[in-house]
Amino acid sequence: MSPTELIGLLLIIAAIPFFWGGSLGLLRFPDVYTRLHALTKADNLGLGLVTTGSMFLADDWMVAIKLLFIWLLVLTASTVSCFLIANAARKTNKKPWKAS
Repeated sequence: MSPTELIGLLLIIAAIPFFWGGSLGLLRFPDVYTRLHALTKADNLGLGLVTTGSMFLADDWMVAIKLLFIWLLVLTASTVSCFLIANAARKTNKKPWKAS
């Protein structure tokens, strides 16, 4: 196994805790705003690690550039969808969770 393959695999493996943490936050956090925050931040970082690891494993530079553009597209879509969900929650008067 070459050093670039090892780096790629380690980056992909490093993404697992971020995906797991984002999914756990989605299930455990009390309100829509904290759930959105946990999911978008953790999953965007996890996807960045997977994309970077896949770029190390790619045979061609064009594939690596396409992976980068896909990641940027997903980041944009995640940001827009998070904004739309939070805006809809605010318009329906969903209040943020407050500790008692």
